[in-house]
Amino acid sequence: MIPEPLPAARPSTVLDLGLLDYQATWERQKALVAAREAGELVDTLVFVEHPAVITRGRRSRDESNLVATGDIPVIAVERGGDVTYHGPGQLVVYPIFALREGERDAPGFIRRLEAWLIAALAELGVTAERRVGYAGVWTPVDGNNGQRKLASIGIAVTAKWVTWHGVAVNVTTDLAAFRAINPCGLDASVMTSVSAELGGPVPLGVVKATLLRHVGLLGRS
Repeated sequence: MIPEPLPAARPSTVLDLGLLDYQATWERQKALVAAREAGELVDTLVFVEHPAVITRGRRSRDESNLVATGDIPVIAVERGGDVTYHGPGQLVVYPIFALREGERDAPGFIRRLEAWLIAALAELGVTAERRVGYAGVWTPVDGNNGQRKLASIGIAVTAKWVTWHGVAVNVTTDLAAFRAINPCGLDASVMTSVSAELGGPVPLGVVKATLLRHVGLLGRS
């Protein structure tokens, strides 16, 4: 389904946290959400890379998708979705956005995030698409039902319609790390990365810049 046209683009800003522990970033997100709800902050895209961590979303009701986590921390959070892995080489983006009239539809916002990622990945030379029944962005291949997963999406929306949590794009991620879990209930072999698809390393900074060139798809400038 094609999302409805957005209102005129709203100015936004970018906060790049570099490599930062998940717990510290989670607390930072909470502060940013409170500031956005109070009108003390404009819409903000947070870029970050996390040390190895596993998060459990609202659909994760037991530990059945935790396979061999070892020493990797496991944290239950507010986002939608099931279990996922974050780690070095993965670009995580948290949109702290106040949704306006015409945007107040969480599934619709997820579709916009997918369209944004698909456009940026296309510029990088990676064919990406949606998968019926799953949030996130995938690339077509033989096997694995014809797709491998490039990016995961799990958001939360507050009672005041401010979004947080967000998307995780595997750029140069060590895909073997996903064997610790069944990502979103799927076998770890379904995961791929931008560098794996392109056959060589891609700097995270290049992916960040490409995403920012397409931010208009989120109705922001």
